Amino acid sequence: MDRASDFEKIYDNKSREYAFTEADFERIKKLIYKHAGISLSSSKQNMVYSRLARRVRANSLNSFHDYLNFLESGDANELEAFTNALTTNLTAFFREQHHFPILEKHIEQRKNQKKIQLWCSASSTGEEPYSMAMAMVQAFKSFTPPVHILATDLDTNVLAKAQLGIYPLDKLEKVPKDKLRQFFLKGKGHHAGSARVRPELRNMITFRQLNLLDENWPVRGPFDAIFCRNVMIYFDKPTQYKILNKFVPLLAPDGLLFAGHSESFQHAADLFKLREKTVYELANKQR
Repeated sequence: MDRASDFEKIYDNKSREYAFTEADFERIKKLIYKHAGISLSSSKQNMVYSRLARRVRANSLNSFHDYLNFLESGDANELEAFTNALTTNLTAFFREQHHFPILEKHIEQRKNQKKIQLWCSASSTGEEPYSMAMAMVQAFKSFTPPVHILATDLDTNVLAKAQLGIYPLDKLEKVPKDKLRQFFLKGKGHHAGSARVRPELRNMITFRQLNLLDENWPVRGPFDAIFCRNVMIYFDKPTQYKILNKFVPLLAPDGLLFAGHSESFQHAADLFKLREKTVYELANKQR
């Protein structure tokens, strides 16, 4: 089989509603990289098919080829839906738990500041920024600490869920019981089986859509800490460096950058240096 025909080969489509070719997958890879900076590996083909087949169906189209032509025509609403569909939003309350005592201690040293500013740059459905808010309540021993948390995400669907702050009880199984009692209100009636974060936590947070690949971020620092955890793994090294470079002027000189457990910023040693496990500080604090 020659290279051209191999490029157009169809994956195992026997049980699939729509034909899905390697050419389709390559077009998808280019589109999601351009708009979200996500580098898709070939191992993600089945995931991509399952998530985007819903969009093909929703638009009453007959093939991935037709869907991609529609996307590339510039429909802004569908481009957002496409990006949302391929964005991975795995999260949990107090995920990577060792970060939160570090954050508390870091902020406790700044209690004389009039205002503490924190940024959760990939808030997903809200578990991470709400965990940050809980840590701030504990640090200040008050439900109204002088703290503002900016929580952003590319995916507008998960932001809407985050703003509601309502979670099924099975999503809260790993939250310590004392924190459940302190920070959540159990649902009743048709809300039975779920819980909502206390309004004081929601009042501490502003949720906003933001694409880390955008040239201009509608964000003003300085931030005492930035959480950018388990996001960089989806970007290539040049894209990571570009984003990290844009964090620098937004972080307070003694601020902290929190990364995910599998992320390393050694390639940006001129920007950030490791302070402790997956927690970074500015390489040059004299700004």
